[in-house]
Amino acid sequence: MLISSWQGDITTLDVDVIVNAANQKLARGSGVCGAIFAAAGPQLDVACDAIGWCDTGDAVATPAFELPCRWVIHTVGPIYGHDPARDAGQLASCYRRSLQVATELGARSIAFPAISTGVYGYPPAEAASLAVATVRSEPVAGVERVVLVAFDAETAERYRCLLDA
Repeated sequence: MLISSWQGDITTLDVDVIVNAANQKLARGSGVCGAIFAAAGPQLDVACDAIGWCDTGDAVATPAFELPCRWVIHTVGPIYGHDPARDAGQLASCYRRSLQVATELGARSIAFPAISTGVYGYPPAEAASLAVATVRSEPVAGVERVVLVAFDAETAERYRCLLDA
């Protein structure tokens, strides 16, 4: 499996799946979530409303509608700070479950944002290390390409250094 980093807008990537850093209600949010909903169109709101809920650390899929990818996998990262050990387990689960769902869909490529590092407050360096370690260690059948997407240069460089190590 090829793992790479890329800086830019996740909604423009040519992959089978993009991952949405969702909230438990699967409602349109801000940041990456808001950008994904805006690019996908109002059908994504309807699809997420029909599912209704996703537990922290879990993942569910919807069609991508107007996005260039085929599916959106919605995963709910932890809100950082109450129990760092539990938070780390839940964040790792976001990556594992998203890869499992992608495999079930028959996806060959998937792009992840920096889950939980925005309004959910996960320390970016810790989140990046955990993301790279989890993706590297997760046995995945069928997924050939994983892109760790950074919105900013600092996160992109962090991913590059971790992937080069």
